[in-house]
Amino acid sequence: MGTVTRVEGLSALVHVCRHGEVYNPGGVLYGRLPGFHLSANGRAMAERLGEYFADSQLSMLRSSPLERAQETMLPIARCHPNLEVFIDPRLIEADTYQQGQVVVGRKLLRNPKNWLLYRNPWRPSWGEPYAEMARRMLSAIEHTAAAIGPGGEAVLVSHQSPIYTCRLAAEHKPLSNLDFQRQCTLGSVTTFEVLDEEIIAVHYAEPARDLLRSNPHQALSTGSEK
Repeated sequence: MGTVTRVEGLSALVHVCRHGEVYNPGGVLYGRLPGFHLSANGRAMAERLGEYFADSQLSMLRSSPLERAQETMLPIARCHPNLEVFIDPRLIEADTYQQGQVVVGRKLLRNPKNWLLYRNPWRPSWGEPYAEMARRMLSAIEHTAAAIGPGGEAVLVSHQSPIYTCRLAAEHKPLSNLDFQRQCTLGSVTTFEVLDEEIIAVHYAEPARDLLRSNPHQALSTGSEK
């Protein structure tokens, strides 16, 4: 499990996982707020990732500083006890001015205080610019690829919006995106293949697909929805 067929045999593989489902019964857009942990289902997703990478020849582990990302990394690290988990602030969730508000029931859109924040969805105007998100994520991936060298593999744990925005940048596509457009489910793996300091391919896998809830409002994870 966790095997990706390289386009080039000497390329480095940087696997970037999205964290598992979060326990968030209040439906809060928690963003970078502390104190939000994986739900029981989210811990099962993390275990699935541990199994997925159990036989991979990993040489580096890096995580976002947020609790849900570090908890997702735990089963992976457990399978590779010789590796230390490095906390990388570049992998953190997207910043948003709506952090702490309730998102369930489209309450964000109904609040007049938020209307001005939606004036430019292509930037986006409600928080961290997509270009900045892509820049920091690409920096983390390129730094990791250089550290592990040709033929190496590493696992990073981050968050949906930064991962998918980085993927768009790597594929030379427009950066603007919304949550319902993103191919980056909870517990998924987006792999960046790097050769000679350039991302030459992007691969995608969903080891925890069967653990995803069919109703998106049942899934208690609400990071940066916008």
